Amino acid sequence: MFDFLIAPFTEFAFMRRALAGCLALALGATPVGVFLLLRRMSLMGDAMSHAILPGAALGYLAFGLSLGAMTVGGIVAGLVVVFAAGLVTRASVLKEDASLAAFYLLSLAAGVMIVSLRGRNLDLLHVLFGSVLALDDASLLLIAGIASVTLLSLAVLFRPLVMECFDPAFLRGVSRWSPVAHYGFLMLVVVNLVSGFHALGTLMAVGIMILPSAAARLWAKGLPMLLLLAMLFAFGSGIAGLLFSFHADVPAGPAIVLMCGLVYFASLIAAPGGLLAGRLPVRHHLES
Repeated sequence: MFDFLIAPFTEFAFMRRALAGCLALALGATPVGVFLLLRRMSLMGDAMSHAILPGAALGYLAFGLSLGAMTVGGIVAGLVVVFAAGLVTRASVLKEDASLAAFYLLSLAAGVMIVSLRGRNLDLLHVLFGSVLALDDASLLLIAGIASVTLLSLAVLFRPLVMECFDPAFLRGVSRWSPVAHYGFLMLVVVNLVSGFHALGTLMAVGIMILPSAAARLWAKGLPMLLLLAMLFAFGSGIAGLLFSFHADVPAGPAIVLMCGLVYFASLIAAPGGLLAGRLPVRHHLES
């Protein structure tokens, strides 16, 4: 059992780096996914994960697999799509979901085309699916730094974010923090997707944000417990995915997201808020 569970992390430095990266993503990206879930914006996270691709691809085209260039390019591209979709929504009859769908499809196609112009298939797979087992010191510092900034920002914006999740009209009426919370949160979504992009790729980054959050929502009723469970589920899925990848010789990024999916389906079946909860017999207490 020791050789199966512990030895890969004690014997191989790349496994320890990947484990540290999964911990940073669980602490930073997953809480953002919880608020995406509560705001009914889960599919927006998926759209934004594709929106960062052309910026990262342009950075790759200009500087190769440069951490700084691809990070800055991804953040700029994500913010451009966010604000462009917001502008179209306010200036036309299209709703926000339609605007985001249009922009993210164009972004995905443009990003794949840009990478293909110069790179090999291996480079395209690296951009799309990540390389969590190849994280270096610079990548780890970037992911850990984004996680730290995210936790600090969520602590500062916690009350307005919670109010906006449940009653945005009330927040707009009683506080000037509404636009700060809204656009600040969208910026956190973008930077955390860029953080996840370096480990899991643009197609997989949103998985560690949404799936653990959805699983935790089936178990928890209060927000603090929801955040804690989501982070534990994400980190546990990261460990299980890395071990599965190591022993079965499969790609680590998809393995981690699949483990998140297993946690979600197990919660969907067994959790109090899952599929079987309403079908189980309920024993009523006797009343006098």
